[in-house]
Amino acid sequence: MAFSTFFRLFFITMLLIQYGCPVTSQLSVNFYSSSCPQALSTIKSAVTSAVSKEKRMGASLLRLHFHDCFVNGCDASVLLDDTSNFTGEKTAGPNANSLRGFDVVDTIKSNLETVCPGVVSCADILAVAARDSVVQLGGKTWTVPLGRRDSTTASLSAANSNIPSSLLNLTGLISAFSNKGFTTKEMVVLSGSHTIGMAKCSIFRSRIYNETNINTAFGTSLKNKCPSASGDNSLSPLDTTSSTVFDSAYYTNLINSKGLLHSDQQLFSGGSTDSQVKAYSANSATFFTDFGKAMVKMGNLSPLTGTSGQIRTNCRSVNSG
Repeated sequence: MAFSTFFRLFFITMLLIQYGCPVTSQLSVNFYSSSCPQALSTIKSAVTSAVSKEKRMGASLLRLHFHDCFVNGCDASVLLDDTSNFTGEKTAGPNANSLRGFDVVDTIKSNLETVCPGVVSCADILAVAARDSVVQLGGKTWTVPLGRRDSTTASLSAANSNIPSSLLNLTGLISAFSNKGFTTKEMVVLSGSHTIGMAKCSIFRSRIYNETNINTAFGTSLKNKCPSASGDNSLSPLDTTSSTVFDSAYYTNLINSKGLLHSDQQLFSGGSTDSQVKAYSANSATFFTDFGKAMVKMGNLSPLTGTSGQIRTNCRSVNSG
């Protein structure tokens, strides 16, 4: 009798899963199909406009999603401003005077509040904007599962400790990503996001003046833009070949010892990830496919769903009342 009861419950559970009625809250690619059918087109339009005006903004929006998800999950906590009684994540070491794109997110949210108020979360905006930014810069698309809700809290300490540092060696990188459930291969492919974007002199100065596994001409050119004792905010492209195009040139640069950051070059430094770097350098299609899959996995890091959290009206602040 007990076996029969168990079987019936198991059968019902399988039916619920098969026909799209989840037993627990989860993300869905059709989440806004009825509640806000204009959601995806509204986000895409704003991202297209922003990236067309400044290509670097594509990298900034992609980075926002990454820095959000690595700190207590994809819950838009990174967007919260500090208040008199609340300290958010924007002043954390990896974020302060570095993260950009908040104004673009504000524009997207404002547009969405006009067409379907109180429906689309800031966390979902970050996930979709990251994908649309990659596509706008020449990368391949992927399907973004939706239904995240927004946190009412943030963690300065977690932002300081959970976001991988540009100073990490290969072992540290593998560990930092493993702590979030990623394989070493997924760490390598997500690092490929550095095929777009810029970094400040203060972040890569130590590499160009102290490390030997760097192309001589490349290092010299960087020293001209990043003096040893000044120019902290001078910017250089993470991908010296095609910094505004989402391609696999990042990996080719690593093979040629032209990684801008210490953590970048660690992926091709005689270690266990050299073969993966070579594979992505030789086959951009595989890189695009693997990147999309890894982004979906990252976007599923501890999302708030169902009745957890809230749908913020303003991405910078928790709803009052």
